[in-house]
Amino acid sequence: MNVLLINCSPVKNGATAEIINVVNSILGTKYNLRSICIDDYAIKFCKGCRICHKTAKCIQNDNVLDVIEEYIWADNIITVAPSYWADIPGQFKAFIDRCTPWCNTHEPHATIGQGKKGYSIALRTGPSMRECNRIIESIEHFYGHMEIMPIDRLGLCSVEYKADVESKRNEIEEFCNKIMIG
Repeated sequence: MNVLLINCSPVKNGATAEIINVVNSILGTKYNLRSICIDDYAIKFCKGCRICHKTAKCIQNDNVLDVIEEYIWADNIITVAPSYWADIPGQFKAFIDRCTPWCNTHEPHATIGQGKKGYSIALRTGPSMRECNRIIESIEHFYGHMEIMPIDRLGLCSVEYKADVESKRNEIEEFCNKIMIG
């Protein structure tokens, strides 16, 4: 089983990356894992030209196809996103916007393959789960249009720094155990 871990934060070594490290340490013994950070890729903003609605291809030349190749490789996708003003970070949103060629709302559309499962982890610095749920809804909306089946979700509140992740380790382990069972 191939598992893709996506760090949606522009901070490559912060709390989001630490959550990825914990997930990797738990699932890495059972699955083939790849971790990517969305900020490592040059992704241009969607121009809204809609050419991809007719061709299933984007006319822009950047690293979107490199990220899509990772999605194609994966059987399971685990998206980890921090709260940026109560939603996903802009870098990940720009990627989502550029996935219109693979979006199932128009024909023709490209595909990343069938039967993929999606998992979502959201984190935020405050104590309310409401923002985490909003982030997860954004991720799962994206999954739906990419024909990735949303399977499970985890919201982690009061996480601002790497050190804060340790207090959430049991929740992350329980989440990973469900992935291994399912």
